[in-house]
Amino acid sequence: MYKLLPIDPMTGKSPSIVVRLADQANIPFDPANTDAQEFCKWLKAGGIPESADGETIPTQDEINAIIAKLS
Repeated sequence: MYKLLPIDPMTGKSPSIVVRLADQANIPFDPANTDAQEFCKWLKAGGIPESADGETIPTQDEINAIIAKLS
């Protein structure tokens, strides 16, 4: 499982980092990052990350935008 962060502390933009909950690793949305590619595969397989606020569910459009960034 993964959780989106509300903002990237370096750019102030949201979201461009995901947290892998198993080990709390911060994974940037970088297509060259192998962890990011695993996250992308997980999304394509139907995975839904937790939202930054822990209450809302990311929309399919938001998920598609993340996949586009990582593809």
